Amino acid sequence: MEHQEGLKSVKTMLHQNHKDKREVMTNIDHLKRLCIDHYFHDEIDEAMNTCLDLVHSDDLLDATLSFRLVREAGYDVSADEVLRKFTDVNGDYTLDHSKDTKGLLSLQDISNLNMGEESLYKAKEFSRKHLTSAIEHLDPNLARYVRKSLDHPYHVSLMQYKARHHLSYMQSLSSTDTKMQELALAEFQLNKLLNQREIQEIKRWWMGLGLAQEIPATRDQILKWYMFPLTILEGQAFSRYRIETTKIISLVSIVDDIFDVIATQEELSRFTEAIKMWDLAAADSLPSYMRSCYSALYTITNDIADLVERDHGLYPMEQLKKTWAKLFDAFLVESKWLSADQDPSLDDYLSSATCT
Repeated sequence: MEHQEGLKSVKTMLHQNHKDKREVMTNIDHLKRLCIDHYFHDEIDEAMNTCLDLVHSDDLLDATLSFRLVREAGYDVSADEVLRKFTDVNGDYTLDHSKDTKGLLSLQDISNLNMGEESLYKAKEFSRKHLTSAIEHLDPNLARYVRKSLDHPYHVSLMQYKARHHLSYMQSLSSTDTKMQELALAEFQLNKLLNQREIQEIKRWWMGLGLAQEIPATRDQILKWYMFPLTILEGQAFSRYRIETTKIISLVSIVDDIFDVIATQEELSRFTEAIKMWDLAAADSLPSYMRSCYSALYTITNDIADLVERDHGLYPMEQLKKTWAKLFDAFLVESKWLSADQDPSLDDYLSSATCT
């Protein structure tokens, strides 16, 4: 109930504050940084025209923030054109903007969305230089925020981590509306409970599988494996996919260890051929630990194919089988290099590494 009430309160606030263009953009920015923007797609879409209006503003914060939001939304906007007014004839940023802390923070943010634009290379250097020198003169809360923003840039960091960072900063500002903060806190609690349930389910599956006990030389790192899908599949709707993806990652890690440190070349060749046949009977001639791994891999792949068919109407088994075969072939090539103490050419290595 608390979460639903929070959603209604924030929606009401967004509709009430739609006239002040900077406030509109600031609210969208807060939603994104707090990782609650997925609840407000319609409101954000409606605000894009406001952002487009401000892209060519003479104010550094307005121009850079609006540019970031429209680029994140997929609009084709040239950074060089937007930022030209803030530079001199040589394309260097003028010192007039060196004291605009919030503008510099926003400039630093968009520098991480660089698509080869010279103005953004210079933006990163200029904003970092002046933000770094300003830290000791700022309010402690803002100084902490600037330091963390430089150390862990928004677009190249784990969003959930940055959300906690941003919430702490918002809580230090007496002028901010608390509705978003309250919703973000409720969202954190929901996600925390959901993630705990997911990792417990994965742990039960992993312990029941018994591969860590049967193959002691392999990795046993379920929390690390879970972190990969946790970072790329956010939100409650992807809970089942986080769990199933973690299972796949765990099996890829086990297979990698088998190829690297456990099996003989002859066993690895038979293992690879059995995968290509995609038949449990094909694993009968393999060592016991390989049969266990094969069975787990076979079962979870079929489960995922069934899940995709149920949710999306497509049955991807042929594609999944081909992907496993391609991965095993690449592992086999690398194991032969290792066994023969061979240094592959760069092209050969890259060809294999794109699979493994």
